[in-house]
Amino acid sequence: MTANSLTTGVAFETVRSKIHLVRGKKVMLDRDLADLYQVKSIALRQQVKRNIESFPDDFMFQLNENEVEILLSQNVIPSKKSLGGAIPMVFTEQGVAMLSSVLKSQRARQVNIMIMRTFVKLREMLSTHKELQEKIGQLERKYDQQFKVVFEAIKHIIYTEENPKRIGFLTEKYSK
Repeated sequence: MTANSLTTGVAFETVRSKIHLVRGKKVMLDRDLADLYQVKSIALRQQVKRNIESFPDDFMFQLNENEVEILLSQNVIPSKKSLGGAIPMVFTEQGVAMLSSVLKSQRARQVNIMIMRTFVKLREMLSTHKELQEKIGQLERKYDQQFKVVFEAIKHIIYTEENPKRIGFLTEKYSK
């Protein structure tokens, strides 16, 4: 546990598990952020609405019914009842950063720092994963048929659904 997660009680994995891919953007649900900040969802939404000029579309947007259904089917949202009658707002990394300016509590600042660190760590992990993919591709082209079995085994380890150590976000290229 890092020094920051000790003060907030929020660990990297907790934050990472609350980041979802919607409309091709990594976002967090308003209800998850409210839980992390230890405020009610309605209070968070009210503060955002009072300061709506601070939240352009690339910082925050509201889900549509289809997106809610997708999140329900993926068990991100346990049920529509858990939304409290409101369609969720979701916040990009920039929107989460902006929340600290409208939620002025010490807890909000500390949690935002942890969330920002999590987004950075995820980018680093994704970058490392891409670098590994590129290196394997280079080796595969260089040694072609000689090590085909080895490369197939490595691909199987990296890209199979059964691999619990897979990290990052699923892209269209590897989702099949």
